[in-house]
This record gives sequence, C-alpha cells and structure tokens, in this order.
Amino acid sequence: MTILIASASKSVLKRWEELLAEKYPVEQAVTMREITHQCTQKAYSLFLIHRPLIDREGFSKLVRQNASHRFFLLSDRPSQEEGIDFLKLGIVGYGNTYMAGDRLSEAIRIISNGGVWLGQQVIQQLILDSRTRLRETTSMDAERKLSGLTKSERKIAYLVAAGQTNLEIAADLDITERTVKAHLTSIYEKTKTGNRLNLALLINQSGGNATKQ
Repeated sequence: MTILIASASKSVLKRWEELLAEKYPVEQAVTMREITHQCTQKAYSLFLIHRPLIDREGFSKLVRQNASHRFFLLSDRPSQEEGIDFLKLGIVGYGNTYMAGDRLSEAIRIISNGGVWLGQQVIQQLILDSRTRLRETTSMDAERKLSGLTKSERKIAYLVAAGQTNLEIAADLDITERTVKAHLTSIYEKTKTGNRLNLALLINQSGGNATKQ
C-alpha cells in the first residue's frame, strides 16, 4: 500500500512522512502538476492532499481523471461546509492537517477497508441532514438489519441518528463513554454498517427516531 502525500509545505510533508513511513511506503508531491503526472505513472492506494495545494476546480478535474483513486483531504482549518463540498466531489476522507498520529492511522485503516473518514462536525451535519431528508421514508430491509439489536443497542443507535456524540449519549444514558463505544462496536457488526454515518443513514431509512425504544 503506497501513499502519495502532497503539500507545498515542507513541514507538513515532513510531519506526515514521519507519522506514516514506518507503516507504509510513502512518496511525495509538492505541486498539482506533480500529482497529475504521478497518477499516470503509478497506482497509489491513497492520496493525502493538503487543502492549500488545491482548489475546488482543480480537485474536481483530478477526480474525474482518476476516478478509481482514493483522496484524503487535510485542511488547516476544517469546516462543515468545506468537508461536505469536497465529499460531493469525491473525497473519502477529510480532517485536520495536524491530527494526531493515532487518529491518522485509524483514518487510513478505515479508508483502506472501504470506509469514509470525516471530521466529527461534518459527520454530525450529514447525520442531521439525512434525518431530515429521510424522515418520511421507511424500509423493511433497514428494519430487518436493526432487528438483531438489543434494547440498549437500539437506543444508542437512535441517539447516533439524532446526531449525538458518544459523550452526549453517555451522559443521557448515565453510562461511560467506553460502554457506548463497546455497544457501537457490536451495533456496527450486527447491522454491517461499519461506521457512525452508515448507521445513522440506516436508522433514518427505517423511519426510526431518537426516542424509539
């Protein structure tokens, strides 16, 4: 699994390489032209792109020309609006340029397994948006996937769909955050959703809500 890291900042490239080089082969690019050229020379497993290096139009063109590649956009000042905008253009990951090494490794693991990694604010906004769009939608298949959950798991799943964080769920249910995480691991496995966003979409598709028992 070779990762191309792209930034015009030497300090950013150095940081990313130090965090990743022990686990993955890493190559670098410092301009959009280099990224485009290297795309034609080699198939990379993932692109880590620094947001200041690329504009919306340039990224859209890059994705169109390399539809099979996976792009992880890292921003110095991530925002909901920017994350959602680039998600629509084809990114599979969005986060802070300076995220901790363990979070970066976890993000890459999830993306490598076919998932999507987004900042917490972006995830919460997408969950709330999907809840509004699908409020009137019901699905027998979605309900079937939820049928194996315990009462406690179902309650937590609905709170996730309502846009609550793990800390908020723990406070509401008077349990620890670790317990919430343990329940979510079981929920993801039973529903085959794999992550918070997919779970919320499934709940909303079933017509569920945060108060359902």
